[in-house]
Amino acid sequence: MISADLFAPEPLEAYRGKIKQEWIDFNGHMNVGYYVVAFDLGSMAFLDGVGMGFAYPERRGGSTFGLEMHVTYDREIHKDDPFVIFTRVLDCDQKRIHMYHEMRHGTEGWLASTNEIITMHIDMEKRRSAPFPSDIMTTLNRIKEAHADLPVPSGVGRKIGIRRK
Repeated sequence: MISADLFAPEPLEAYRGKIKQEWIDFNGHMNVGYYVVAFDLGSMAFLDGVGMGFAYPERRGGSTFGLEMHVTYDREIHKDDPFVIFTRVLDCDQKRIHMYHEMRHGTEGWLASTNEIITMHIDMEKRRSAPFPSDIMTTLNRIKEAHADLPVPSGVGRKIGIRRK
């Protein structure tokens, strides 16, 4: 679990992995759908670190559901490439987390993709939104405060559309 006392003013390293063969498409690079899989692994690792991992629904009766996400594809990544998912908490309230992930090449450090996502805390018995438990809210707020002075990534809040002059 992530220590709630000390957070550096930098994105958290949430997950490290390697691009799998089954994630590769007919173009010879990672298929768009598997970027979401990789970012979900990062989200789950982050949530596990703040106390809301795989055992959370059974242990405490809550979970999180994705509400909206945006993915950018910045540079091709290929089979067996190592990758790292870095996570920032842009904002949170009593029921939601606004996160931003970057997927970077695991050894060279270049940006492969970004993911902006808002998740909602859910009471799994009622299947309705519910406030985070106070201990988790405290941790989320400390992370948000540590990340508050970082520059907002250029893609955050971006709308999709064809740019016309």
